[in-house]
Amino acid sequence: MFGVKTVAHHAGLVERMAETIGAGLGDAIADHRLSASEYRTAVIRCTTCDASEECPHWMDSHAHAEGAPAYCRNRDLLDRLSHAEA
Repeated sequence: MFGVKTVAHHAGLVERMAETIGAGLGDAIADHRLSASEYRTAVIRCTTCDASEECPHWMDSHAHAEGAPAYCRNRDLLDRLSHAEA
């Protein structure tokens, strides 16, 4: 089991990764392209990633990336949302 701080930290990583690749989570939720359940699942999935400590460094060096890194467990979801924005 994980705590509130862990969930909040990973929610921040998911949101920042989405911003980095141009996938607006707020817009996706508002437009019904992303459900609350899918968002929760993405955050939980992020908590299980062995590379989550690398994410902030990757995002720092990729201000406007075309897609999430290969190791990202939410890559498919975030890439789908970023392409829907285009």
